Amino acid sequence: MATAEEARAARDAKLDALHEQLTDAVDRLVSGDDWRRAIEFAAKFRTRSFSNSLLIARQHFAAFEAGRVPDPEPTYVAGYKQWQTLGRQVLKGQPGYMILAPVTGRFATTTPSDADSWRRLEKFEKPRAGEVVRSRMVGVRPAYVWDVSSTNGDAPVPELSRPVLLEGQAPEGLWAGLATVIAERGFAVCTVPDAAAIGGANGVTNFTDRTVSVWADMDDLQKVKTLSHELAHIDLGHEARMGGDGWHRGIGEVEAESVAAMIGAAHGVDTSIYTLPYVSGWASSVKDKTAVEVVQATGERVRKSASAILDALPTVQLGGGDPPGLSREPRATERAARRDAERATTRATVAADAFAAEPARRSPGRESVVRSL
Repeated sequence: MATAEEARAARDAKLDALHEQLTDAVDRLVSGDDWRRAIEFAAKFRTRSFSNSLLIARQHFAAFEAGRVPDPEPTYVAGYKQWQTLGRQVLKGQPGYMILAPVTGRFATTTPSDADSWRRLEKFEKPRAGEVVRSRMVGVRPAYVWDVSSTNGDAPVPELSRPVLLEGQAPEGLWAGLATVIAERGFAVCTVPDAAAIGGANGVTNFTDRTVSVWADMDDLQKVKTLSHELAHIDLGHEARMGGDGWHRGIGEVEAESVAAMIGAAHGVDTSIYTLPYVSGWASSVKDKTAVEVVQATGERVRKSASAILDALPTVQLGGGDPPGLSREPRATERAARRDAERATTRATVAADAFAAEPARRSPGRESVVRSL
């Protein structure tokens, strides 16, 4: 019988092989003409702030419940005139979604280094000779946008491959195991009844409140996949890496979803119908790199994170290459027995203790919410 070290090495080799398969699959998907056209079309749409994304998600879901749009989640969103420039027209009777648009003003000065020297220019006023002019945000105003489902026209709308929610039962004990590991990292797990409450996402990790929220209205299999994804955000150190050199949200999402896929695979779950389009989409959003380069560069971090999380889980996992059902990891029950006593005393207090012990990490000035679709 293989030793624990040999079994772990065999499992890690399988994780590396899975990552190579994911990279190849992404390469095949993003190399097609349909994907290229869809990416070019999507590039014409502005990225909204989190606040506006939340406003759009809430209003779109209300429109779905009222029967005005066919899907509960928005896709391409633009203003009235922008849709016209794209060859489409907003349907009569569609009220649009109100967002907060920035109001800017023009300011001029001859000494840009002096913050008090800037003066606001009136409408149509020209700067004086030698003055430098810059625009600044001075407020917000209501504006309206419409989802593509509220438009029609002859101009085609290229469709990206979209993640498909997983259906079915979750592996036994996986949700509880993941939730316990998350609690040990100082985060509280909760479920929310309405996806609009978390910006239309399936899950959200909030590094300020130290919470992980998962949309409740999904099959158990999708919920544990999402919880794995959110734990990966924590385990991969995305809080500390945000805003640092080389950080891009697309890289973070590729890493987290790849870890979730590996955790699923170790429990006999194939997440590819969700993972492949999700990873491909986020990898394609990283500037100056191909999607394949992005996925390849994450391999070592992803494998280490998945391996560490799997070691911490007291679940029955597939062996290092044997057919499912013929060989199960005996280490699972042994790990569970060793840790039950310790977890019984720490589970209730670890989240509060970690929250109190690390105030410096909860900077309100930093973007602290990581959303996963």
